[in-house]
Amino acid sequence: METSGKKILIVDDEPDILEFLSYNLEKEGFSVRTANNGEEALEVLPDFKPDLVILDIMMPKLDGVEVCRIIREEPANQNLLVAFLTARNEDYSQIAGFEVGADDYITKPIRPRVFISRIKGLLRRKLSESPEGTAQGIMTLGELEIDREKFVVRRSGEEIYLAKKEFELIELLGSKPGKVFSREEIFNKVWGTEVIVGNRTIDVHIRKLREKIGDNYIKTVKGIGYKFEF
Repeated sequence: METSGKKILIVDDEPDILEFLSYNLEKEGFSVRTANNGEEALEVLPDFKPDLVILDIMMPKLDGVEVCRIIREEPANQNLLVAFLTARNEDYSQIAGFEVGADDYITKPIRPRVFISRIKGLLRRKLSESPEGTAQGIMTLGELEIDREKFVVRRSGEEIYLAKKEFELIELLGSKPGKVFSREEIFNKVWGTEVIVGNRTIDVHIRKLREKIGDNYIKTVKGIGYKFEF
C-alpha cells in the first residue's frame, strides 16, 4: 500500500507513546502530527486534515470518546478514520467508542508490526468504496434514500446524520433487500478482516441505526444476522 502523503494525527497525553508511534509511522512513510490532549487535537484537525486520527481514550480535559463525538458531529469529517488507542479492554469502553463512530480499537501495549498492519488495513478501506464495490448513486428503498455520492441518508426527503460505519452498514444491508447477511459477512464487509472488534459491535450499530431511521427497515434473523426490508 502506498503510504506517502497519508496523514495521521496521534492524540495521547503520554510523550513516550507519541514518540514511539510517530517514529514507527514516519518510518513507513506517513506524515504525522501529534497532540497532547483532546482540545489540542481539535485545534490541529482543521488545518492538518488527516486521513486518520489515533485517539487515546483516557486523557485530561477531553477524553477520546468525547473528541470522537465532536469530530463526528462535523459533516466534513464523515470520511475521516478514527481509531482508539487505550490500555483499557473492557467491553463497555469498546461499545462507547463504537457508538460515537470509531473505526477500530487498538489496545496497549503496542507491537509495532501489528500496529502498522492495523493502520494500513484501516487506510485501505475508504468510505468512497461501497461495501459491495457497486457503482455510486442513489438507492431508493421505500421512504429511504441512500446517496452514495454524498454519503447521506434521507427519509421522506429529510436528511439523517449517520456515523461512518452506520452509513456503510445501511448501504450494505440496503444493497440487497430481503437478503440475510450473516454477522460474519457484515463484519468482513464493513469492518474488514484485519480489524478486531467486540462481539457486540454490530448490535450497537444496528440499535443506533434503528433509532435514526426507524424500527421497520432492519430485521433481526435470530442466530444468523440481519436483513433489510421495506
